[in-house]
Amino acid sequence: MEKHLILGVHITDRMVHAGEVQNILTKFGSCIRTRLGLHDVTAQGGSPNGVMILECIGKESVFNDLSDALSKIAGIEVKKMVFDHP
Repeated sequence: MEKHLILGVHITDRMVHAGEVQNILTKFGSCIRTRLGLHDVTAQGGSPNGVMILECIGKESVFNDLSDALSKIAGIEVKKMVFDHP
């Protein structure tokens, strides 16, 4: 059975890092099944920080490559969750 591969991505200063993050997501697009972006919005506008949840499919090595690529960007923190099915 396939594992559930989830990345939690905390992005600081979204406006500065958005282009680089998007390039990586596009490069690894074939392994991203679900993408959910969360950030605070106020009357003054959006928050400079945000969290993204990525559900990945395919080989765990590609999942790890995606995590590593995102982690190399300054201001990005990545947490992995891997759920095995017995």
